[in-house]
Amino acid sequence: MGMWNEILTELRTEVSPESYETWLEPIQEVGLEGDGTLHLATPNDSVVLMLKVEYRQRILDAAARLRLPVREIDAAVRTAPAPASTPSAHRNGPAVQQTLDFKDRSARFNDKYSFDSFVVGSCNEFAHAAAQAVAANPARAYNPLYIYGGVGMGKTHLIHAIGQQLLRNFDGMRVVYVSSEQFMNEMIHSLRYDKMSSFHERFRTADALLIDDIQVLGSRERTQEEFFHTFNALHNLGKQIVISSDLPPKQVPGLVDRLKSRFAWGLMADIQAPDLETKMAIIDRKADEAGLVLPEDVRAMLATQLKSNIRELEGLLLRLTAISSMASRHVGDRVPINAAMARQALRSIAGSADQASLASIMDAVAHEFDLQADQLRQKSNTKAIAYPRQIAMYLCKNVLSMSLPEIGRAFGGKHHTTVLHSINKIVKLRRTDAKLDDLLHRLNDRFN
Repeated sequence: MGMWNEILTELRTEVSPESYETWLEPIQEVGLEGDGTLHLATPNDSVVLMLKVEYRQRILDAAARLRLPVREIDAAVRTAPAPASTPSAHRNGPAVQQTLDFKDRSARFNDKYSFDSFVVGSCNEFAHAAAQAVAANPARAYNPLYIYGGVGMGKTHLIHAIGQQLLRNFDGMRVVYVSSEQFMNEMIHSLRYDKMSSFHERFRTADALLIDDIQVLGSRERTQEEFFHTFNALHNLGKQIVISSDLPPKQVPGLVDRLKSRFAWGLMADIQAPDLETKMAIIDRKADEAGLVLPEDVRAMLATQLKSNIRELEGLLLRLTAISSMASRHVGDRVPINAAMARQALRSIAGSADQASLASIMDAVAHEFDLQADQLRQKSNTKAIAYPRQIAMYLCKNVLSMSLPEIGRAFGGKHHTTVLHSINKIVKLRRTDAKLDDLLHRLNDRFN
């Protein structure tokens, strides 16, 4: 086994399968110089760039752990002996045939997410007004428009509403809507198969770019660089940019300063948790859409016991519909909804009410790692404590819908950016760590 293959084996456990197959697997070893420089052959300049920017130090660290005489790497596009056929090579072959023609992809919006269906209250009226202004006068009112707020607050709803209104108001307008993860994946795909010209044409010729969950790009240096140039190209041409995030730009972990600066050029509009009056209005609107008639006591119960996540409400009303239908003796009929049904539905989402709590989550996670629950609140950053703490934070967010500051306070006064970093780390690890994924499934099932 050559030195590069040994290093590859070591790195395979540290990076995602997608990154491994895209950036590392295509590289071949050319040879080692006497000064310790390992020369590598790459298929294109994009892989050279990624090696220098993202993977150089990881490669050198892996070589050091393996006690290999590698002191530096040199990567260049050059011819190397063709590798033997491997299963992954067969996997990668058809992918070239499946390369997306970005020009033919249009924005897809959910018809339910319109301005008419958005319930306006004091918590979101500023963001709503800004979104309407952008849809009426793109690149003239606020550019960029940066909408931020907690999970399930309505950010995506407003972005879809903007996109649909732009298409109605301006015939032939090219509106591109993507999540940040989709932007990143399309960029990686384009780099791998030398399709960056198509990628640039898709994003840099748009009349309006709407991008969701920009916090996903935190610490993704290469993707942020590409988005920075895309942002500049569009802004210089007077094209509208709309961005959503869980946090204001200055608080997004890993976001480079020059992007924070660009985002501050326009208007930042936050969406706060709905007050009781707004929650009642949202309940009425969602119930009407679902064809449900809710008595006054049920409306009040839902409004006082539901948290701020509007998506949670939609799931609750769906469950109420099922409970009402199952209680009827005749197929297709529904029994009028009452308080008992509402309590039954609430038990299914409100934390199995008593079972899923902050204390129970801490106890369960601590038990899995042979710890005491109070150890998760300590300031220790050793892996034995930090990793279980990150899992517990992830569960608090996904099971209890706690806000980032709430989770931070619960875990010994951690800053909410630290909490977000911890949650994102678990989200990323879960994709490649089957053991972690199994644990999270078991704990989720336990609390739901």
